[in-house]
Amino acid sequence: MRLRHIEVFNAVMLTGSVSAAARLINVTQPAVSRLLQHAEIQLGFALFQRTRGRLVPTSEALALYPHIEQLFTQLGQVQRLATGLRGGDGATQLRVRTVLALSYEVLPRAIAQFRKRHPDVAISIEALHSPQVVASVALQEADVGFMFNATAHPALVQEPLAAGRMVCVVPKGLLPARLLRRGEVGLLDLTGLPLVGLDARDPIGITLQQAIQATGMGDAGVGLQAQITVQTYHAALALAHHGLGLALVDSCTAVSADRTRVDVLRLEPAIAVPVHAVYPVGKPGSVATRAFVQCVQQAVVALTVAQ
Repeated sequence: MRLRHIEVFNAVMLTGSVSAAARLINVTQPAVSRLLQHAEIQLGFALFQRTRGRLVPTSEALALYPHIEQLFTQLGQVQRLATGLRGGDGATQLRVRTVLALSYEVLPRAIAQFRKRHPDVAISIEALHSPQVVASVALQEADVGFMFNATAHPALVQEPLAAGRMVCVVPKGLLPARLLRRGEVGLLDLTGLPLVGLDARDPIGITLQQAIQATGMGDAGVGLQAQITVQTYHAALALAHHGLGLALVDSCTAVSADRTRVDVLRLEPAIAVPVHAVYPVGKPGSVATRAFVQCVQQAVVALTVAQ
């Protein structure tokens, strides 16, 4: 099928008739009928059957259509990219990828500040796991990504923005009053308590495991043993809210803690959780991108200071 055949096929699928399809793509009805017939000849099977004045797609057409929809979505992305490239620093769309933990408090605050200065810029945000953020930005599917810790990738440029820290979120009544009054805990203070663990492949999970090993808590995990393991920090926070264990999470996630259900304490010695922006290599950020990154940086700093 040629691109013009695909355009006509899509128009008929959307409208259900030759006349409506002709109006949609701004051509004559005979032209639509002719192109549709030519497409069917080339394919070797019918795409539509006429029933009570309407064109009903055949099973073959229904099998083709999801791929046609995907193609038109990609064409739309090409058109938006061309518009953005033509607009340069005045681009009207900002594509953002972020790890989930930053999407609850950091991104909303950053967006609120950003829109005061750039109200006409449309923002598209997708929350993903760290490897997906890396892949999406490296493939230039996004203008910027935000994630914890640094990552080495030849297609990415990284920029450290700010350093949060790990904190301990503990269900009410789980810790003795002396620790609560102190406002901070060490890993050794948590010995024997139920822990909601983080995925060992996660950047913060890796950092936490290294800190546990440094305390000498053990090759066998003596002292801190996770009975439940999760892949997102907000899942760990939710389990702590329900009293199922303490959660060691980043300070940005801890902002969402319900202080009527849990206590939030500093973890000492401090374990830094750096936040980085990542960009496609060789593609300097637009004015809008740079402004948004600055807003994210300010939000992370503000939330870290508030802990």
